[in-house]
Amino acid sequence: MKIRLCALFALLAQYLAVPAFASDPLASWNEGNTKNAIVQFVKRATDPKSTTFVPQEERIATFDNDGTLWAEQPMYVQLLFALDRIKALAPQHPEWNQIEPFKSAIAGDIKALFAGGDKWLSQVMMITHAGMTTRAFDDSVKE
Repeated sequence: MKIRLCALFALLAQYLAVPAFASDPLASWNEGNTKNAIVQFVKRATDPKSTTFVPQEERIATFDNDGTLWAEQPMYVQLLFALDRIKALAPQHPEWNQIEPFKSAIAGDIKALFAGGDKWLSQVMMITHAGMTTRAFDDSVKE
């Protein structure tokens, strides 16, 4: 667990070391227990006097697929694309208005969509990503 936390927050440790970020290293985050726990963890991990100090050469930064760290309440960019794509394709498939998981996706009911679990999410991803050439996919993303 300690190694995983180090991996997730090593980059944040670098920011804490820079005076410009010292006043609030996570300025865009909501105040609360999560933010406080992360900041305190990084302070302890980067303080040579701390019993939980992690030497710089042992710190690992973990990034999301777009090169950034995740936000507090992430939703995969691919899922956002798939939901937009379902809505764009819906006029060609009126039956989707009565069939799950498409009914929930079209309605923008994310809670219901997630309630269907991996099966429903996989169906949405497959219908919006499968059977396209790379060029067609690129064009649909640009739309």
